[in-house]
Amino acid sequence: MKPTTLALDLEGTLISNAISQIPRPGLYRFLLEMQEQFDQLVIFTTVPEDRMREIARLLAMEGSVPDWFMELRYVRWSGKTKDLGYVSPHVGEALLLDDYAPYVHPGQEHLWVEIPLFQSPYPAKDDGFEIAYRRVLKRVSALSGSDAAASSRKVP
Repeated sequence: MKPTTLALDLEGTLISNAISQIPRPGLYRFLLEMQEQFDQLVIFTTVPEDRMREIARLLAMEGSVPDWFMELRYVRWSGKTKDLGYVSPHVGEALLLDDYAPYVHPGQEHLWVEIPLFQSPYPAKDDGFEIAYRRVLKRVSALSGSDAAASSRKVP
């Protein structure tokens, strides 16, 4: 089964954190690339929804994200881990992009795409999204049983 949804962590993945809100270099382009690969992108974060929406509006106003980022579905969850069952009733339809291994729900490790932590000091030439892009394509390919997806696209 090919994953159709990508659940995006916010802090340390897309931005620095909810306080400083520094966008990771290449955020806009990465979101566009992921939008092409998946039917749906969602936000799956520990940051409360009202705060996440404020951050999304600010990022859009600054031109760091496409305007549609403000409208992404926010996934509510509880517990100590990010169970992809909150994202999709069919486990395997969603992947989790996150920098923090302890949030990966037991038994869903094969659905986790690790991205290097974006933290201070914030490098101007951070390559986290390039790494994540390759890992996402590789995971989609492995789960769908085809290497065609990974080989048909160039890494941005």
